[in-house]
Amino acid sequence: MIARNLLLLALCGLTLSACDRVDPNSPLGQRQALFKQMLNTSEDLGGMLRGRLSFDEKRFAEGAVKLDQLSRQPWQHFPQVREENSSARDEVWQRQERFDQLARDLEASTAALVAASAQTPLKAKALAAPVDRVEKACKACHEEFRVY
Repeated sequence: MIARNLLLLALCGLTLSACDRVDPNSPLGQRQALFKQMLNTSEDLGGMLRGRLSFDEKRFAEGAVKLDQLSRQPWQHFPQVREENSSARDEVWQRQERFDQLARDLEASTAALVAASAQTPLKAKALAAPVDRVEKACKACHEEFRVY
């Protein structure tokens, strides 16, 4: 009897934990995956500039290119209507022009970072401002459109 109850409890727990998952093929799941990749890449670049990671010119330049490519992808995964599980504010859909402007600002800042990282030899001090612009572009959009 106890084993049966424990099994039933475990199955209920597994069922409930599966309910909160986001379909990775849904627009929300695709956006989340892209934003996570962007965050990881950006953290590596910032980590190299701030001394948390050793500075590697090749890895930094490759990371800048990757971040630039990623920065152009999530926007296509915002559907016309807000999803229930989204952590985006309703304003994403209500203020689409502003949202698009901030997306373009991010793309411009990552493109500038790629250009700066093409100037060899790379100097961490020269890359600090372009990385800062990327981080500020991310933050600006989050402050206006993301629910925390």
